[in-house]
Amino acid sequence: MSFPSERPRRLRQSAAWRRLVRETELAPRHLILPLFVIEGRDRALPVPSMPGVSQLSIDRAVAEAQAAARDGVAGVLLFGVPDTKDPLGESAADPDGLVPRAVRAIKAAVPELLVWTDVCLCGATDHGHCGHVDANGKVLNDVSLGTLARTAVAHAAAGADAVAPSDMMDGRVGAIRQALDARGLQDVPIVAYAVKYASALYGPFREAAHSAPAFGDRRAYQMDAANAREALREIRLDIEEGADVVMVKPAGACLDIIHRIRQQTDLPVAAYQVSGEYSLIKAAAAVGWVDERAVALEALTGIRRAGADIIITYFARNVAAWQRGDHP
Repeated sequence: MSFPSERPRRLRQSAAWRRLVRETELAPRHLILPLFVIEGRDRALPVPSMPGVSQLSIDRAVAEAQAAARDGVAGVLLFGVPDTKDPLGESAADPDGLVPRAVRAIKAAVPELLVWTDVCLCGATDHGHCGHVDANGKVLNDVSLGTLARTAVAHAAAGADAVAPSDMMDGRVGAIRQALDARGLQDVPIVAYAVKYASALYGPFREAAHSAPAFGDRRAYQMDAANAREALREIRLDIEEGADVVMVKPAGACLDIIHRIRQQTDLPVAAYQVSGEYSLIKAAAAVGWVDERAVALEALTGIRRAGADIIITYFARNVAAWQRGDHP
């Protein structure tokens, strides 16, 4: 009888062996927790399409940030949901606006936690697009850059550890880098949403951020999900303009893109496990079709295995609890 000459199962036969030879690590220190911030005090408004996620007033966001820090999560990513909206999204650039105030409060309470801010106009415009629009509804690239740059400066001046432009306007990384440097904020990194596809997985987020477009869609500025070479071009352009970290969004549908980018650049690569990815797992788990813990950890490990150094995920605190042996 012939026997196999190689037996990979030898190194799988016990939990101790599997831990010893495991190639990919997933830990809270790799994770960033998104937070949706609203006006008011002592408010936590559940997002119906995202079980376990709420819009939080600044005091509640501070408490959640403190809990994330205790869990060992690397940082939080703030999304402002302002009460005031206008055609130009000017509230996004207000130095005393919602996000800068949240940054100051969180950094005062938990200075060791990284605080990133999303830089976009969709949550602050009354039309829900990521830039200025003309009378025909066309999103205007170049005139939007000034407002985006002022928004980044407002966040950085408030103490943000990084600004993360997600608008997908051409040239916005360069405009933001120039504006930050001119204000003496040259040490603030830019985490560029370099590859952001026009994905069908953003629906729950748009409910949470009140940012759904009032007309049309975002396909004219977000990327076509069928394109891969274009992603490499976008990465190259953002790096040339001064990006310090490059991001892919969504994560689960773009593991091949994450892998290709990881091979192309030595910069840190981030990936955003978006709201639809989170909500699909939560919904299937709620009816008993999947094990939430097992599926979430497998999906996140796959993102890390593809090459992501950093993952933005709504499961960040869950990962910490699961690894402690808790079952929230």
